[in-house]
Amino acid sequence: MRTPQRLSAIAIAAVTAAAVLAGCSSASNSTAAATSALAPAPPTPTTSLIPHWPLTVAAANGRVTIKDLPRRIVSLDPTATEDLYAVGAGTQVVAVDQYSDFPPGAPVTSLSGTDPNIGAITKYKPSLVISQNDPRLLRALRKLGIPVLIEPEVSNLRAAYSQIEQIGQATGHAYQADETVANMEEVIDHIVAQAGTKYQGLTGYWEVSAKTDGPYRSATSATLVGHIMAMFGLRNIAATDGPGAEPELSGAEIASTKPQIIFLADASQTPAMVVARPGWADIPAVKDHHIYALNADLASRWGPRLPQLIEEIASALASAKS
Repeated sequence: MRTPQRLSAIAIAAVTAAAVLAGCSSASNSTAAATSALAPAPPTPTTSLIPHWPLTVAAANGRVTIKDLPRRIVSLDPTATEDLYAVGAGTQVVAVDQYSDFPPGAPVTSLSGTDPNIGAITKYKPSLVISQNDPRLLRALRKLGIPVLIEPEVSNLRAAYSQIEQIGQATGHAYQADETVANMEEVIDHIVAQAGTKYQGLTGYWEVSAKTDGPYRSATSATLVGHIMAMFGLRNIAATDGPGAEPELSGAEIASTKPQIIFLADASQTPAMVVARPGWADIPAVKDHHIYALNADLASRWGPRLPQLIEEIASALASAKS
């Protein structure tokens, strides 16, 4: 008999496989079987999901009109890159930024999303550019008649799903995007339902990044990770300072809140390094060895691998309560 934990693991594998393989020419029978097991046979796409060009998308930068199916897409953000491949637009992608390391096989270049080089971008003759946020890029490409979708960092799951659906619509893959979101929702709902109320009130500290002797940058309840922590009933020690807030806290401030579990989203930090921090010996999470290093890429993105991040968090919580 399949246990709930096993079901969750299979579901995660299916979603991950979909992100890697969407837009490719073949997939293994086992992957197809696992994916189809998650949901009933998909219905025929409705008329509203069939693209009609020109098409207008309501993005963060306003209404963006795309004249024809974009066959030369440039992605300047790792999350957008993952979204593109998840919805089946991988074959339309001609270049991605230097940090887009997933899925394997994406056309990684030296392009930068934080300091975009307009000339380098236009060399790829893009019919669509997707970026997290850069007013200069937006103005320059708009003058050249190149449509740009701005997909900023999100603060909740619904916004993450909306971006996937938006990218699917803009690239001619609205139906696949809806299926991707449906699978993500199913997996995440299952993980959270399994957790129930077991972790209600548990105090948690999420570390985004750290300097050697502090301060330590955290994530408030107004961020996506804060939203995910709340789904498990965790009490986030970081004050809510506003949307997207990532305050810097001193070691003494963190120690005074006595978190019972610590999540590390910075690949340069390890549980052993946290244990050695001055003044942290009496923190419950340190005394009980409830310090968990997460996959840094998963913890900093909000695309189709969100179920994997949430599974990592659920596994850490289960270990802390065992």
